[in-house]
Amino acid sequence: MSEITYIRGDATVPSVKGVKVIAHVCNDIGGWGKGFVVALSRRWPQPEAAYRAWHRERAANDFGLGAAQFVQVEPYVWVANLVGQRGIGTGSKGVPVRYEAIDTALQALADKAAELDASVHMPRIGCGLAGGKWSRVEPLITERLVKRGIAVTVYDHGEA
Repeated sequence: MSEITYIRGDATVPSVKGVKVIAHVCNDIGGWGKGFVVALSRRWPQPEAAYRAWHRERAANDFGLGAAQFVQVEPYVWVANLVGQRGIGTGSKGVPVRYEAIDTALQALADKAAELDASVHMPRIGCGLAGGKWSRVEPLITERLVKRGIAVTVYDHGEA
């Protein structure tokens, strides 16, 4: 069994061969405009457009906590919109991250990555604006992806 690879860099520019899925966590209220999604939108318009349409038409689809949407942005690059946070602010119910939802979405991500024979690339999902703790997210990634033999690279942006 392999492990998660950690590197410093930009998760929107994975420098490995083969099919790649760039995964990130979205909220369940249709908001897109802060955090990692800004970097995604600078590179490709499709993930935001697909997410907004998915949210807009949610009465007729599977949009909600734990859902995953896969958007092909280049011949060998996909973006996984994983709905893993309730709302966007920290309030009376605590931080927006929902670990159970991330876990469910990671299962769908694992299935898609296996189907595509793809590696997975991500920032520390659920730990930025969602307010989650990496010590809670990392074991979910290990359980759902790494144990299935899927190569996972986590990117830490900026300086050490």
